[in-house]
Amino acid sequence: MTEGAATASEDIEAYLRAHQHKSLLRFITCGSVDDGKSTLIGRLLYDTKMVFEDQLAALESDSRKMGTQGEAIDFALLVDGLAAEREQGITIDVAYRYFATDNRKYIVADTPGHEQYTRNMATGASTADVAIILIDARKGVLTQTRRHSFIVSLMGIRHVVLAVNKMDLTGFDRAVFEAIEADYRAFAEALDFARITCIPVSALGGDNVMTRSDAMPWYEGPSLMDYLETVEVENRLQEKPFRFPVQWVNRPNLDFRGFSGRIAAGRVAPGMEVRILPSARTSRVKAIVTADGDLPEAAAGQSVTLTLEDEVDVSRGDMICDASRPAELTDQFEGHLIWMGDEPMLPGRPYLMKTGALTLPVTVTRLKHAVNVNTMEEQAAKRLELNEIGVCNFSTERPFPFDAFRDIQETGCFVLIDRFSNATVGAGTIHFALRRASNVHWQSLDIDKKTRAELMGQKPRCVWLTGLSGAGKSTIANLVEKKLFALGRYTYTLDGDNVRHGLNRDLGFTDAERVENIRRVAEVAKLMVDAGLIVLVSFISPFAAERRLAREKFEDGEFVEVFVDASLEAVERRDPKGLYKKAREGKISNFTGISSPYEAPENPELTIRSDFEAAEEAAEKIVDFLLR
Repeated sequence: MTEGAATASEDIEAYLRAHQHKSLLRFITCGSVDDGKSTLIGRLLYDTKMVFEDQLAALESDSRKMGTQGEAIDFALLVDGLAAEREQGITIDVAYRYFATDNRKYIVADTPGHEQYTRNMATGASTADVAIILIDARKGVLTQTRRHSFIVSLMGIRHVVLAVNKMDLTGFDRAVFEAIEADYRAFAEALDFARITCIPVSALGGDNVMTRSDAMPWYEGPSLMDYLETVEVENRLQEKPFRFPVQWVNRPNLDFRGFSGRIAAGRVAPGMEVRILPSARTSRVKAIVTADGDLPEAAAGQSVTLTLEDEVDVSRGDMICDASRPAELTDQFEGHLIWMGDEPMLPGRPYLMKTGALTLPVTVTRLKHAVNVNTMEEQAAKRLELNEIGVCNFSTERPFPFDAFRDIQETGCFVLIDRFSNATVGAGTIHFALRRASNVHWQSLDIDKKTRAELMGQKPRCVWLTGLSGAGKSTIANLVEKKLFALGRYTYTLDGDNVRHGLNRDLGFTDAERVENIRRVAEVAKLMVDAGLIVLVSFISPFAAERRLAREKFEDGEFVEVFVDASLEAVERRDPKGLYKKAREGKISNFTGISSPYEAPENPELTIRSDFEAAEEAAEKIVDFLLR
C-alpha cells in the first residue's frame, strides 16, 4: 500500500469512528395542514447536502410537473412520497428521514397535519426527543396546532420549537410573530414542556433555517439548525431501574434457553438479581448474549438475550426487572387515551390492549372526562369520537407489569386494538394503578355450579335471543320457558323491558348506555347460570362487541346465541308498541333499525326466521337444541 493510500485509509477510518460516536437526535415536525412541515424538512435535507444528484434531478423534474412553486424547487416533494400526497399536496403517512452534520446525526419524522391522520402523528411523536410545531404566520394558532401540542406533551416530549413559518408572506412582520408567540405560550402553560423556543422562519426561502436571516434583523435567537445542533435532551433511561420486556423465548436447542428483547430502562450485568413479572419469581442473570459475543454489561436501548441461573418460567410479554426496584402489577389503572377509531369509544366495550410485547383483553370501565384541546378544560363525556382525548379508568383481564409513563415511557404506554377488525383504535399513557378495596376478595364457596346443576338434573345455559324490536324475541322466550318448565327444568327469563323497570332503570338508549345495559345483564345472567339455571335473555343487544363480551363470561357450551331474524319491513308492519311509527316521526331518538344500527350475528348457534316461522315452531326448535 502506498503512503498516500494508507493516509486515505486512515482518514476514512477516523471519519467513520467520529461519525459512529456522534450523538443522535430524533425530532418530529407537526402542526396543522399546509403549515409547511414537509417543505421545512426538504429544505434541511437540501441545505445539509443530503440530496444525491439523481434525487436532485428527479426533484427538479417533479417540481415542474406537480410542484406548487412554479419553476422553483418544491422541497416538500422530497418527503411526500405517496402518490396521494403529491396529488393532494398533504402528508398522509409518517415519513422518516435521516441526515447528519459535523456535530450530530438526526432522524426526523414528518407527520401529517390533517385531522384524519392524527393517529399517524401520535405514532411519530412516540419516539421523538424534540418537536418542531409549525404555524402558518398568516393563520396563527389553530385547533390542530393545539391538538398536536397536547399529544406531544402526552408522549413525553419536553423540548418544543415553535416555528412560525411563511414569514415572507407577512413581510417578515415582527408584530405578527410576537402575537403568535404570546398566544401559543399562553395556551402551552398548561402543558408539561421544559422549554419552548420560538423561531420565525421561511422554510421555502431558507430564512432562519440553517443560518440567521438578514430579512429579520429584529430576531436575535438561534436559527433552527443552531438549535438542533446544541439542544441538550435529557436521556436518563440508563439511570432508571432495570426493565426488560421479553419479546421472544430463544430456544435453538436443548442446551440453551434465553430471553430476547430490548432493554427499556436501566442497566444489567451478570450476577444481577432480577424478578420476573407477573409471576414474581426471582433469579440471577447468568449471561448477556449477543451475536458478537457475551457482554459484561448492557444498558437501555440495547437488544440482547439474557440467560438466567435458574429454570424459571418466562414467556413472551413478561417483564424481567431489577429485583430491588421492580415494576408495579395491576389489573386496573387510570390513563390518558387518544381515540383514533372511526367508531366511537364506548365505556364497557371490550378491546385488546398491547403494551410492549404483551397483548391482553381490556375494558374502559369509566370515561372520567374528555379534554378540550382548545381551552384545556375537562368536559363531561359519555364517549370519545375520532381524535378526541380523555382520561379513563381501565380494567384488564389479568394483572400486568407497568411503570407510570412519567417515570419510564416505554413501559407506561399502550395501544388499544379493535377485537374484530384488529385495527389500532387508541393510544394511551398510564398514570397510576387503581387500588381495589382491601376488604374485597373472591370468597371460596363449598357449593359450586356443578353441584347445583347435579341437584337440578340439568346443564346450566344462557340462551341469548337477539334481534330487532318486534322480531318476536320475548314471545319466543316465554314459550321456551313454558316448555322447559313442563319438562321439569329450572329456568328464568331476563326480558329487556322488564329489566329496565328495575336494575337498569337509570339507563337511556344512547350507544354508551346500551353497552352498559348489556354488560349488567350479562353479569346477572352469569350469576344465574352459576346458580344452575337455564336463563333466557331477551334483549335487542344491537352491538356484536357486547354480545361477544357476554359470551366470554361463560364456559364453552354454556352460551347459546339465538338470532331472531326478521326484516325491517316485517317488524315495522307488526310494530306492536307503535315504536317504529314514533321513530319515523322523529319522536324517539337512537331507535335500533331506524336511527341506530343493528349488527346482525355472524355465527349464532341458532337462527330463527320469525317472519316465516311461527313462534311455537321457533320455541320447539330452541328446546330441541337444548335437549340435544
